[in-house]
Amino acid sequence: MPRHLLTGGELDPAELAALLDRAVALKAAPLSCDVLTGRSVALVFERPSTRTRLSFEAGIAELGGHSIVLRAGELQVSRGESLGDTARVLSRHVAAIGMRTGADEDLRELARHATVPVVNMLTAGHHPCQALADLLTLREAFGTLEGLRLAYVGDGNNVARSLALLGAAAGVEVVVASPGGFELTDAPEATLVRDPGEAVRGAHAVYADVWVSMGDEATARERRRALAPYRLDDALLDAAVEGAIALHCLPAHPGEEITAEVLYGARQRIWDQAENRRHAQKALLELLVEEA
Repeated sequence: MPRHLLTGGELDPAELAALLDRAVALKAAPLSCDVLTGRSVALVFERPSTRTRLSFEAGIAELGGHSIVLRAGELQVSRGESLGDTARVLSRHVAAIGMRTGADEDLRELARHATVPVVNMLTAGHHPCQALADLLTLREAFGTLEGLRLAYVGDGNNVARSLALLGAAAGVEVVVASPGGFELTDAPEATLVRDPGEAVRGAHAVYADVWVSMGDEATARERRRALAPYRLDDALLDAAVEGAIALHCLPAHPGEEITAEVLYGARQRIWDQAENRRHAQKALLELLVEEA
């Protein structure tokens, strides 16, 4: 049976540490691995993407492979074909499958019937590839992950959940501050608080995400009102430890969840995060494909 990455929980602490070591090496020598030479990877996008598509396509090319990008309307799933049959067909042609979708169950259904590795490129519940890039960025900034405290402020969403899950495996304390009605669920690894000031106290990194994600448009006004006190600005960053950095998975909306001063300032590693998606995902694909 192939090995998949659906939540990030599939990696134990030793494997996660080795994967990040490998990501560092691949960042230093981007063309040093040819594990995908002569092979293709299917990238199924049921949701729009900038960083995920760019980083996967560029990374697959650097590994010697070819990306086959498939959008929702281009697949027979849009005409009633099952995800199981889609997985069976894709598995006959490619070395791995990435899927960016809404429901986690759709990803699990694809993985149940695939005979090649399946990677979660984003679901409503999890965003493990983003968390891998975030951990790589933290390691670059501080030299180690063990003992770091990361404060996530805002909506308790898929990014917060993946940070909690993978952060715990890496030795990072993840504290999530959210208003009532927006709390993170199903993440026992995280410490949950209401006050963003409490979350950032002692934090080495402060993390923000958009207030209105895909599918949240109908409640946009309510969400902005509730989340306004959780904006990542210089004052909130000042309340963290000296040398703390700002993180954001992008896309950002300056003036909403993060100020322009922080987003484009000297104390952030946000654009490093965006680049590190490629390096972390290359290490992940190498691991999964070599084990398949």
